[in-house]
Parts: sequence; C-alpha cells; structure tokens
Amino acid sequence: MLSKGTLYVCATPIGNLGDITLRVLDTLREVDLIAAEDTRHSRKLLQHYQINTRMISYHAHNEKKQSVELVEKLKGGQAIALISDAGLPGISDPGIEVINLCLAENIPVDVLPGPNAALTALVLSGMPTEHFAFHGFLPSSNTARKQSLEQLANLPLTQIFYEAPHRLVATLQGMSEFFGDRQAAVVRELTKLHQQVHKGTTLELKDAFEETEPRGECCIIIAPYIPIKPVGGPVEWCLEVKARIDQGLSKKEAMKEVAKLYGVRKSDVYQALLTDETIDS
Repeated sequence: MLSKGTLYVCATPIGNLGDITLRVLDTLREVDLIAAEDTRHSRKLLQHYQINTRMISYHAHNEKKQSVELVEKLKGGQAIALISDAGLPGISDPGIEVINLCLAENIPVDVLPGPNAALTALVLSGMPTEHFAFHGFLPSSNTARKQSLEQLANLPLTQIFYEAPHRLVATLQGMSEFFGDRQAAVVRELTKLHQQVHKGTTLELKDAFEETEPRGECCIIIAPYIPIKPVGGPVEWCLEVKARIDQGLSKKEAMKEVAKLYGVRKSDVYQALLTDETIDS
C-alpha cells in the first residue's frame, strides 16, 4: 500500500528488463504519476510490464522547474515515482534536485533499490572491493579531464568511472598518462546479450579500443594506486629518455618507456624533462 504525498525513487534495469524488482513494478502501477528521464525510453519498459500510469518528463534540462512542480503535486497528496533511463535516479542521472527539495519541505522520500551499473561493473571486474570511489563521468573538456585525473592519480583504492563510447579512447589515454601502467577493466553492455569485460593496463586497453571501436555505455574500473619506491631519479630518467630519442623513438614514446622502466608516472618523467636543458621540450 503506497503512502500519499510520497516520492518513490525507483531503480530500473540497466539492460535486461528482467532485472526490475517486484516492489518497483507494484509501485509504478500504483502511483499517480511517473516522472521519467526520457518518457519514450521508459515507455518500452512500462509497455513490457503492461503498466499504464501517466508519465511526465524529468531530465537535466528541466530538472529545476519540474522539481518545484513535482513538490506541489506531492503536497497535494499525489504519490509520484521517479525513474531514470537506467539504474538509480541521482547516480549520474537527474534526481538529486527534487529529492533535496522534498527533504527540505519534509515530504516523505522512499528509495526502492535495484540495478546499478557501477557496482555491477566493479564486481565483474575482479578489482578489490573493500574500498572504492565512484566518480561518474569525467569532464568533457581535455583540460578539465586532465586536472581531474591528476588529482585522482594516487588514490589507494579502486576507482569507478562511467564513459561514453566515443570518448573512451581519449579517457584511457589520459589515464595511462596520469595513472601509469595501472591495471584496469572496461565493462561494456552490462546485463545485455553482448556483455563484455576487457582487462589489461590502461594503455593496453586504449590500444585495443583504437583498433576496435567500442559500442554501448562503458564502465572503467581502475586498480588502487600502490606506492612504490622509484628507482633512480629525475637525472636518470632524463638520460634514459635522451638515449631512446637518439635510438629513433619519439619523445612521447621515450617517456612512456622510461616511466614503465622506473615504475613512475609518465607525468613525473615529463616534469623532470621540463627542467632538463639537454632535451628540447
């Protein structure tokens, strides 16, 4: 039995329609209104389960305005379900705005748990699960993305990211530069027919997806940073880079090899080169 004037935050399938809970199905049938991120997308789910509840759109571009209107409906006694295209609203999807507004107005909020891409991908990856951080999508601009990666490079825990297929290679390239030769996994098409887990270093995964264009939304799982005592120092790194350049490697390839050889990040080698006058920057 639903409570009037309550917002029900409902998790929906991230791929396989069979992954919805019985409680969510009952709630979607019984509420007065469903606020959906994309009504066209959600209509397929509702039709599959023969649910005819009225829907309105609630997405990133109308979130503030719709949140106010939804709160007014809740104050009027309506029971409302909030759903996103996949997973749990509020986790890299619209939802937090109306939830916070409800809490500020003492309107009851109930969260109905269910599918979640980040946790599903984490377990599938086989990476350590004792401590982890979820970052969602990195910034789209190159500068902001690099700044974020630099700040996250030395976290001693597993890290989880979402990424769109057309940006996957660029993101893995950035991760290889700031995280070094770190183990990682790219999990694609979660719970769907062609679900795949690709494992390797960030650079190996970048090279693989350059050859085979990825499809579907991706989760990137990065292994924890494990501090190691660097071998040698900036002087040795610069000499090794120079030797490799003399052998015909590009500066970029030389830095990558030296970083791997000494167990340091490529960005550390780059910083050493900036103060070395024997190599053109």
